[in-house]
Amino acid sequence: MAAMILPPVAAGAVLFGAALHAAWNVGVRYGARQRETTAVLAASTSLIGAAALPLLPAPAAAAWPHLAISAVLHVVYFNLVAEAYALGAISLTYPVMRGTAPAMAAAMAAVGFGERLRPLGWGGLVLISAGVVLQTRRDGAAGEGRALAIALTNALVIALYTVNDGIGARISHSPIAYALWTFVLPGVPAALILMRGRVGRVFAEQTAGAILARGAGGGACSVASYTLALWAMTLAPIGAVAALRESAMVFGVAFAWMFLHERPHARTILAALTILLGAVVLDMG
Repeated sequence: MAAMILPPVAAGAVLFGAALHAAWNVGVRYGARQRETTAVLAASTSLIGAAALPLLPAPAAAAWPHLAISAVLHVVYFNLVAEAYALGAISLTYPVMRGTAPAMAAAMAAVGFGERLRPLGWGGLVLISAGVVLQTRRDGAAGEGRALAIALTNALVIALYTVNDGIGARISHSPIAYALWTFVLPGVPAALILMRGRVGRVFAEQTAGAILARGAGGGACSVASYTLALWAMTLAPIGAVAALRESAMVFGVAFAWMFLHERPHARTILAALTILLGAVVLDMG
């Protein structure tokens, strides 16, 4: 539906960006070193952002408290991503983190900032909630319950920094620079915490090359995905872009099937599709 009201070039950019977002999440889940891979990814996004910042005007002084809050929340976010993927499958955790966060952010904005949702938007919230309930009712392996709890917690963290950054970007007078700072500030602290300060251990292992490749590639995918979404929003309605970007959930489940050999239960697929539908309805509402 969203693609019908987007110019083809914008729709293609959003879909490619959604695939990139799913790809870096699958890259973190791959293998047995989620913490180290996430640490390299966080550091990589920081370096990429830092390289672009000199070309842009600095955010206004009023935005810096929001950037400080965002940095703390992103450090928590990266750690929870690593923990969720160390315990649970992409098909279980990714749709919950990806789809539930917009619902939480919309609810926060509606309750705390008076940004009213139309009935269609509330319908999206109900669908997302139903999808999450479906996920929690599945019978899975040991540890999946904890993985789901971590994913839901991280969805709350994502919602908090989304609302915070929405306010910060509005008052920054330089929203792209603001967005890049949200990559730059938390990158190194998140990496150090994820590796418990022992940076050398990434390079000491036999899998160091694979960890560095997945982490650095994931960092590039993360920044590129966000940049493509921002660019598409200059050509098409923000709601349509946001709705189509939720296709990342479909890419995530598909990539996990292809590259991680995950075989999700029928209930998991139904839950992911329900969350996806809810997220699209919410964005369009």
